[in-house]
Amino acid sequence: MRGKMADSRIFGHTSKVIETALDVSARRHNLIAGNIANMDTIGYQPKDLDFNSTLKRAMGEKEPDFLDKTHPMHLSTDDDDPSFAMNGENSDAVDIYHLDSVNIDTEMMNLTENNIKYRTTTEMLLRKMKILHYSIDEGGK
Repeated sequence: MRGKMADSRIFGHTSKVIETALDVSARRHNLIAGNIANMDTIGYQPKDLDFNSTLKRAMGEKEPDFLDKTHPMHLSTDDDDPSFAMNGENSDAVDIYHLDSVNIDTEMMNLTENNIKYRTTTEMLLRKMKILHYSIDEGGK
């Protein structure tokens, strides 16, 4: 019991937010990378998540759902989910002249934005660790 109390005072809510933000950012990076990798795949629908709402939900009481659908046509990422199929579409119905469902400019913009958020969160973590180091070192005495 005492250990848990000490941990909460040292690492507190800020560290939990930083940890969760890094997790959400890493998950979003994987989705964006998957979109870019599948940009020439017929029928592929890009996936993304809203960083802020996903982080808020992850910090809430209920179990976080890190893979937020931002569009009703986006696919589920759960392999066991029957809705993972192509929404009843077959390959004959795909318009081969409009294969560009993934916009590389949008994906690169999303990747850059996510990278900035990840680097900012990492800087916050480093500053938190410096404060802890300073405290442990008794303020440099």
